[in-house]
Amino acid sequence: MDEGRKIFRYSAAVAQIRTRTALERGTRCDEAPRTLQLKLMVRSIVFPRVLGKSLDELQPLLALLQGLGFAGGNEWHEGGSHGVEMLAPRGGFELIAATDSPSVDAMVEVADADLAYEIVKRLIPTLSQKMGKDEAPGSDFDATLPTKKDGAPRISKEIGDTSYGARLFEVEVSGVRLGFISYARKTDARGMEGALDARGKKFAIVIARFNSFITERLLDGALLALRQCGANAKDIHLVHVPGSFEIPGAARHLAESGDYSAIVCLGCLLRGGTLHYEVIANEVTRGVGQSAQETGVPHGFGVLTCDTLEQAIDRAGLKSGNKGYEAALAAVEMACLREKVTVGKTASVKGAQ
Repeated sequence: MDEGRKIFRYSAAVAQIRTRTALERGTRCDEAPRTLQLKLMVRSIVFPRVLGKSLDELQPLLALLQGLGFAGGNEWHEGGSHGVEMLAPRGGFELIAATDSPSVDAMVEVADADLAYEIVKRLIPTLSQKMGKDEAPGSDFDATLPTKKDGAPRISKEIGDTSYGARLFEVEVSGVRLGFISYARKTDARGMEGALDARGKKFAIVIARFNSFITERLLDGALLALRQCGANAKDIHLVHVPGSFEIPGAARHLAESGDYSAIVCLGCLLRGGTLHYEVIANEVTRGVGQSAQETGVPHGFGVLTCDTLEQAIDRAGLKSGNKGYEAALAAVEMACLREKVTVGKTASVKGAQ
């Protein structure tokens, strides 16, 4: 029997059982799939794995996953035991028929494996140092070499193309083997894009003091992103303003100075009982966008506009990632893109002459 027919046969059998169950529960046939999906089907799945005896032993892997964009999920602490979930937007089983066991414990699909590879290479020296590694991060550091301390991260398989058209590399950290893959790589169709390379570039971060409980977390995320992209600490300048309304004006002055490759704007607006929220949110968004367009200097927009404090907390490093981190990454990428476009224009002009 054809392999596709086998899968279809099993799927059809499952559908029949699902419909029969729905009928027994008094649900119409045409509603059965949706009703069962909502009421009976699996909502999520977690594969627990013991990696150590303390939270400190989990930190290298947690830092690696957070650096690649995983969001923190539920945590539990009971006695001397601890558990921390790391969540991806979606996931699933992969059922394999093969003679050999897979080389990884989990496969993570990413939007761009090459970009993820660069992020991991920059994270590894920092994680290794925290675990007591002797080597200092630098140009001579080889992330692919076996580490001196058990559990320290290393790239176990260099990035490369697979026979089925994907890009893949593998990492081993804290005893877990992870594969990172991106499918349907379309190099020819990609065109021009900026890299996440902040080396040699200067950045200004404009941060509002109002709602500092949130904005300080956004600032932590932005600084982390810039450091991971290679920015030097002395090339990152912080500018504090009273509130989000003052962000566009400060960003405009900084951009017009010509001293910065990009500006990162961080603030937090929470909806109240009047129209004040809408007025400020519209003006801040318009002002930051106008500053970026008229000065030509990229602006990363990390101003939260939330209905509740809980939503803001989620977007400042909890369930929905850290928008300050994302704004800084966008600023770095756009600064690199602007540099690349400028170089391309200069080359075209010289060629025409």
